[in-house]
Amino acid sequence: MTDTLDGLAGNRIVAVLRAADASGFAATARALAAGGIACVEVTMTSHGALDSVAALQAEGLTVGVGSVTTPGQAADACAAGASFVVTPTLIEGVVDRCASKDVPVIMGSLTPFEMLAAMEAGASAVKVFPAGAVGAGYLRQVLGPLPHLRIMATGGITVGTAVEFLRAGALAVGLGVPLVGIGDLPPEEITARAREIVRSCAKA
Repeated sequence: MTDTLDGLAGNRIVAVLRAADASGFAATARALAAGGIACVEVTMTSHGALDSVAALQAEGLTVGVGSVTTPGQAADACAAGASFVVTPTLIEGVVDRCASKDVPVIMGSLTPFEMLAAMEAGASAVKVFPAGAVGAGYLRQVLGPLPHLRIMATGGITVGTAVEFLRAGALAVGLGVPLVGIGDLPPEEITARAREIVRSCAKA
């Protein structure tokens, strides 16, 4: 599990793939990889998300499963080969299902109380969501008294603001629509955005 988190820290950018169905995820992932992004999160709200995991891994990507809201979904994500599991909030039972498969859980939270509760529940890291609503300064303030927290910031982060969250101490940042659009961007535009954010975040 530590290796996976170290990999996230090395990649720093997680592309969040969400759509009505996952049929276009492979093409999007190839465009992201061409721009230097090697880690994606496919969401359970996308039909066929679990079926896409192996195909995306075959492209050389680290693939997590997000929007997991039940222990059953967590078990299914692990069975599909997810490298990590992400929840939108505190979900009882998810960590237990994933621990047996040595899959780390990044558990959703917003307040310091929720972050500590997530870690006490066994989460490997916390997802601060929606990070864009509270800003990078919020992370910096939280990490002052709680420097041991490992945070992935996601929700409302843009290609231009991602570096601010990394500088504030985030382990990684997650971006969806600002990076990959809503199925309306050609591959070359996704690649260009990926290159831009990789270049920007290298300054963090």
